Amino acid sequence: MPAPNTPAARTLPRPQILTTRAMAAFERFSHIEAVSGIVLMLAAIAALVWANSPAKATYEAFWHTEVALSIGSITLAQSLHFLVNDGLMTIFFLVVGMEIKQEIQDGSLSNLRMATLPVGAALGGVLVPAAIYLAFNTSATSHGWAVPTATDIAFAVGVLALLGKSIPANLRIFLLALAIIDDIAAIVIIAVFYTSTLDYTGLLIAGAGLGMVFALQRMGIGLAWAYLVPGVIVWSGLLKLGVHPTLAGVVLGLITPVKSVPSYERPVEIMSKAFNELLHRLDRDEKAIASPLKQIRVAEREVMPPVLRVQQSLHPWVAFLIMPLFALANAGVDLGGTQFDNPQVVHIVSGVVMALVLGKPVGVMLATFILVRLGLCKLPDQVTWGGVALVGALAGIGFTMSIFIAGLAFNDAQQLAAAKLSVLGASTLAAVLGLLWGVIYIRRKGRGA
Repeated sequence: MPAPNTPAARTLPRPQILTTRAMAAFERFSHIEAVSGIVLMLAAIAALVWANSPAKATYEAFWHTEVALSIGSITLAQSLHFLVNDGLMTIFFLVVGMEIKQEIQDGSLSNLRMATLPVGAALGGVLVPAAIYLAFNTSATSHGWAVPTATDIAFAVGVLALLGKSIPANLRIFLLALAIIDDIAAIVIIAVFYTSTLDYTGLLIAGAGLGMVFALQRMGIGLAWAYLVPGVIVWSGLLKLGVHPTLAGVVLGLITPVKSVPSYERPVEIMSKAFNELLHRLDRDEKAIASPLKQIRVAEREVMPPVLRVQQSLHPWVAFLIMPLFALANAGVDLGGTQFDNPQVVHIVSGVVMALVLGKPVGVMLATFILVRLGLCKLPDQVTWGGVALVGALAGIGFTMSIFIAGLAFNDAQQLAAAKLSVLGASTLAAVLGLLWGVIYIRRKGRGA
């Protein structure tokens, strides 16, 4: 057996080579933006099939299975559905919060002039759909007005990616900025309009958790796992307060540092010195190389700012596990049990579908036109009105956030099922219409029209 400090073998075992190639292919595959949207759609389809199959009774039974944790005389028990919607989705909101923080720091929201267009377009895409929904619904179902106001970032950007490299980069940035601002609006709506009676003891608990986070940051603790306990305390505080606990993710994302932990030397310089020290110690025993290896690992971590490092680490988990699980747990609507002879169901479906498919593009286009016409801003380079229409169409893909809000807005099972079904149908229709218009837009762009 070769010594630890001998050079690597020139030939590797074939299984290792095949495994390395497979992992590299998966890594490339997972970074294709369209893939996460496809996985999300497949999870939603699987939920629909399951909820309408002969085994449909097991769908509700499975997601309402209680999971209990006992510590001495204290027992915590919640359903799988709660753990996904209120627990795992906090990580989704954490990534959203970090995306917002980045955009505010050095992105499309970093100055007023850059932010005017996407902010105005997003607000138009919130107000017009809400007005359309309310036009179809009476007071009995009006509390669902916020369902069609949201845009699914992953799904919308993924569909845009399917159109290929002919789409201008500025158009993708416009859609991404609009979707992020849309998420901010959705977060505010959840906090303000879908909050139960407040228990201010929870505010003290959440404040204590945030105090621990700030203390760790001041101490220069850069290890992400160190913030897990304070994060759980903030989550518990918001749950007791009466605000939806997933908003803890947004709060933690917004206070994640955009700069690495301060040090006397730059991380790159530390890595360089540690690497040279490692080379000189290779001929000694393993204990002699432990210190420079640790320095390299710490410096490698601090090369990238926390807001970017944590976001990139969590992205695969959010895109390929948390969001598909959310879709699987929430998209299962029993089509046979949906009573379309119920006027309330018809009003909800009509309002949501019309608001997402028609209201979103109209709101985005109208707000953009007004802002440009008033001279408050101008269209980005290489972005035409046809491109704005494409962004508006894709903004109608509500999916994750819309279904999430539907779960907060409707307590009645029939109304909730109608809202979920209409979100799924409208988002699919918006995606198809967006793709069709995207193909036309690319062809017209190629002809210089």
